[in-house]
Amino acid sequence: MPTIEKNPSSEDFLKSLGFPTLLVHDTFTHFDFTTPGRRVLLIGPMGSGKTEFAARVWRDAAVAGRKSERVRAMTSTGDVDRRHVFFIRSEIDKSRFQDYPEDALAFRSGYIRCGKDIAHIRDSFGLEEVMRDNPGVGTYIIDEASFFDERLAYVVRNASLEKGCMFIFPTLVLNFRRDLFNNTARLILDIATDVIPLTAYCEHPDCMDPAFYTYRYYTVGGKECPALFFDPLIVVGGDQVKESTAEPNYAARCDKHHYLPGKEYTFFTLKPLGEAAGRGDSASLVKEIEALHSNVEASLLYENFIKRYSDDEHAEKYMSSLLPGLIAEKALCYLYGEQNLISEQLLTQLVFDLDLDIPYMEKTLAANRRPVRFNQPYLI
Repeated sequence: MPTIEKNPSSEDFLKSLGFPTLLVHDTFTHFDFTTPGRRVLLIGPMGSGKTEFAARVWRDAAVAGRKSERVRAMTSTGDVDRRHVFFIRSEIDKSRFQDYPEDALAFRSGYIRCGKDIAHIRDSFGLEEVMRDNPGVGTYIIDEASFFDERLAYVVRNASLEKGCMFIFPTLVLNFRRDLFNNTARLILDIATDVIPLTAYCEHPDCMDPAFYTYRYYTVGGKECPALFFDPLIVVGGDQVKESTAEPNYAARCDKHHYLPGKEYTFFTLKPLGEAAGRGDSASLVKEIEALHSNVEASLLYENFIKRYSDDEHAEKYMSSLLPGLIAEKALCYLYGEQNLISEQLLTQLVFDLDLDIPYMEKTLAANRRPVRFNQPYLI
């Protein structure tokens, strides 16, 4: 457990009052709206309470907003007042909260209503438009900032330095692969002035360890199926567990219970095949994608799993990652949408030749900012 106050003078003072030796932790304080230009990063896995912390900031702002003009002088820089809070959410995140009011700042245990002080935006240009339309707002809470383009980091930095605005980012910094989420996450880390780490219990039923990672899995026939390493980076999932081969579930997990099959295959096999295809030699990739689609046991992925996991204590868990399907679609989305290794022409050819799931691929590539419309069969 972290020790916030642990210096000799504090300990000596407590002893003088008759207290035993103990750890003194920081108090659960109200949020500070007086310091201009802060860029506060709330980090932690899904389920760690990032958005709920943001809701607490919103409630603190409502209390602070009822105070006097003398307080306004403390919380304002020019025309902006940091007690005036505005909530920003990504357009692609809308589907997660269909059961809530349109103006809800929703989190796992409830929601608060933001009225007119909420917007769903597509990118950093949308953020600039919101700021132009709300010149008096001094605090912006940007949920899941890693979903946006990397330009957002500089829009935020400039507004904080030039206008004294404060920005709060309840966001994933690590993706389900336990890597930095993307370049946007990297740049937000660069510009952050404050970092508040949050954790959760590991959501494995047999574990009480702290969880630092977001685990992605699918549920097929009631069985937990870990997402493959090359699963698309951004796949929006809700807070309700669902059984689907296309829509994943998420949980907070510790290191021991965070399963991530297929990493070795991705770097030893899938990416080299994509690189060869990018150089014009696509035959081996086409063969592998066809196997992933129609007969996974004939694929190099299956061969790798048999060699890699047969003697592992979690072998059954790792092998179950092959159950959800859409593996060929996911591999192509990874190679084209994330790694930029194959051409749109080859992508389209494989989609139509193998009769792949076009709605799934269009939705996934759009969410990952590489939209493709498969309207017509490819031309030879």
